[in-house]
Amino acid sequence: MSYPDPAYLKDKGEINTTFRPVDTPADVVAASGTRTHFVATSAATGGEFGLYRMDMAPKAGGPPAHFHRTISESFFILDGTVRLYNGEGWIDGTAGDFLHVPQGGLHGFGNEADEPASMLILFTPGAPREEYFEKIAEVATEWPPEKQQEFFIKHDTYWAG
Repeated sequence: MSYPDPAYLKDKGEINTTFRPVDTPADVVAASGTRTHFVATSAATGGEFGLYRMDMAPKAGGPPAHFHRTISESFFILDGTVRLYNGEGWIDGTAGDFLHVPQGGLHGFGNEADEPASMLILFTPGAPREEYFEKIAEVATEWPPEKQQEFFIKHDTYWAG
């Protein structure tokens, strides 16, 4: 592998960074108490990636096994214990553990522990995942099945089974 073609062609660098302090309020707070932070959206990174921090409440659960056709998803556990589905079975991920899921890879996650857990989720290339995180609780509990199906397809989410 080699580096990609240059995307920046000017002779001098420029000031164009983004800083998000750790105490920035969560962008989505679920009824379970889970807080999702939009650390770096696809819009902010020019479509290169999307990075989200999920601070899960105890026993918050999570999505069952699923896959994506267009995006990879990676998980880095910051704190606590997160149940991760690696395509073969459920494993316990703890602080410092990492799981990378290429396009088409079966995966799932959730917090089944009595303690909170926190992780980073990285999507590449970037995709507009904000609406997914904002509406998933409503979709899962209030929408009719055919509307749910449309929502999941729109957000490149296909259930395993």
